[in-house]
Amino acid sequence: MLSRIVQMVADAQRSRAPIQRMADSVSGWFVPLVILIAVVAFVIWSVWGPEPRMAHGLIAAVSVLIIACPCALGLATPMSIMVGVGKGAQAGVLIRNAEALERLEKVDTLVVDKTGTLTEGSPTVTGIISLNPGGEASLLRVAAAVEKGSQHPLGMAVVRAAQHRGIMIPAVSDFNAPSGKGVSGDVEGQRVVIGNELAMQENSIVIDNQKAVADTLRMEGATVIYVATDGYLAGLIAISDPVKATTPDALKALRQAGIRIVMLTGDNQLTAEAVARKLGIDEVEAGVLPDGKKAVITRLKASGHVVAMAGGRCK
Repeated sequence: MLSRIVQMVADAQRSRAPIQRMADSVSGWFVPLVILIAVVAFVIWSVWGPEPRMAHGLIAAVSVLIIACPCALGLATPMSIMVGVGKGAQAGVLIRNAEALERLEKVDTLVVDKTGTLTEGSPTVTGIISLNPGGEASLLRVAAAVEKGSQHPLGMAVVRAAQHRGIMIPAVSDFNAPSGKGVSGDVEGQRVVIGNELAMQENSIVIDNQKAVADTLRMEGATVIYVATDGYLAGLIAISDPVKATTPDALKALRQAGIRIVMLTGDNQLTAEAVARKLGIDEVEAGVLPDGKKAVITRLKASGHVVAMAGGRCK
């Protein structure tokens, strides 16, 4: 990993920004022009200058070459890029190429992922509502079994909660995790489906009588996932992810720089708005699946903005 980082920084320092290519292009015709002017100066001073004419002509020609030397023009841009990339690496920011560094100056809109970017990315279970006789432990047990096959931060929070309570997590079979649509699997003969409203709808699971409860939790900033067993809603799990301590200051600096901030999340609108209120973010794009991020970026760019994305990948 360290060698890859070092190589990435070295490649970025060697890459050429558009402005550098323009400087090189200018240098290409600037040098012959300067030489021509130096020759003309030499001829003029050698023919019509004071005595000793040849000496004055030579001094004039050399003076033109020294004053108009394009060395600074050719070196200024690559040196600036090398210093900028190096300073970025020292601050923990890896700039992959010079063009990205140059374009960053023109950015006026920053789209930011919520989970793991604005928040710590280490969510914890803050509430469990079981609708089955087995209670919270039973619900958490089957949920953790399925979520153990997921690498999603919310799924890992459920697994950690079960482990913290000393619950033995059973094995899961026929595990499935469609992008942005929850997870499912068979646990001890039960078909378990975990996810948001969309996941429940696609599996024909009725959740209407628990929507008000879920919305109350969301207005407090929690993410709510539904757990269903054998086609019936078994309960809800509320998961919260604290805001990073550095986030408010970072957002303040961005606003002072005139950057428009848009929060992007796959979370429910109520949860997203609750987090946005805490951070003073006015624009929220909620309920966006991983495959839909690119569409949001494209729409913002189509309105004339230069957009940067901080957080997850745009597919």
